[in-house]
Amino acid sequence: MESSFPFGVILAILASLIIAANALVAMAVLFLIHKNDGVSLCFTLNLAVADTLLGVAISGLVTDQLSSPPRPTQKTLCSLRMAFVTSSAAASVLTVMLIAFDRYLAIKQPLRYFQIMNGLVAGVCIAGLWLVSYIIGFLPLGVPIFQQTTYQGPCSFFAVFHPRFVLTLSCVGFFPAMLLFLFFYCDMLKIASTHSQQIRKMEHAGATAGSYRPPRTPSDFKAVLTVAVLSGSFALSWTPFLITGIVQVACQECHLYLVLERYLWLLGVGNSLLNPLIYAYRQKEVRQQLYQTALGVKKGLTSLFLLLLARNGDGEELRERSCHIATISYPQLDG
Repeated sequence: MESSFPFGVILAILASLIIAANALVAMAVLFLIHKNDGVSLCFTLNLAVADTLLGVAISGLVTDQLSSPPRPTQKTLCSLRMAFVTSSAAASVLTVMLIAFDRYLAIKQPLRYFQIMNGLVAGVCIAGLWLVSYIIGFLPLGVPIFQQTTYQGPCSFFAVFHPRFVLTLSCVGFFPAMLLFLFFYCDMLKIASTHSQQIRKMEHAGATAGSYRPPRTPSDFKAVLTVAVLSGSFALSWTPFLITGIVQVACQECHLYLVLERYLWLLGVGNSLLNPLIYAYRQKEVRQQLYQTALGVKKGLTSLFLLLLARNGDGEELRERSCHIATISYPQLDG
């Protein structure tokens, strides 16, 4: 695949957005973990870290696409780059699965959840997740059938990795993961429906006896919706790339590499930009922490600006004007 300046620009913008969005979420979640020490937040932090590393990894490919005249990267360096990209993407996908399992466990075993999912178990899960991710990413470097026999720059996924690697990932990892997501979703939906029926019966019995009617808690259905959105975005982002890669293996004369690398691969990588928007921003505490951070930054910048203007004698007037600045209140963040 030849280098393309527009593709390089798109890749650079996508990498910058992925790094910025996930870095903000990681910073907010770190503050929350320091306050609350929540195990589930550790998985959210790991997802943000994995997606940030993916953004950093694909940013290394930008120079090959933007260089004019083209300066192909050496095959060994390109293989290492794509191994890091694949490892980060695998870590992101596996973390999404871990988050889905964590929500499933919280609904399936609500009384024993904190005994099962403690800090030690979460740490072991995250460490094992990264180990498996790097094994997946660097697997083609040790298995010759997953490597391309010839290399022609610029550096890209299929310039060094054979479509057989995509076929193996699809059969061993992607499709079993989708079946697991489907199982989690169906079982969680069944449990949430059972809980909802029990709450209705309790409310009806309470209303008949004239006692207080407790408010319903939508946490079960919120967890089901979170798993559905996560699995849906994951499937929509990576399914076209993986299925087209399988077609390329079956049809060697089709030459689908341009579509795979210019469009479908970008769609899959874009899932790392959707993750912080879909999952982390759905959590009220994360949104509030981001709001507090933004207020702190705004206050610091305003103080610095006033200090600079005070040296010029204009600080008093600006200080009076700054009192009229309107800010967002917490109730507006609850939606």
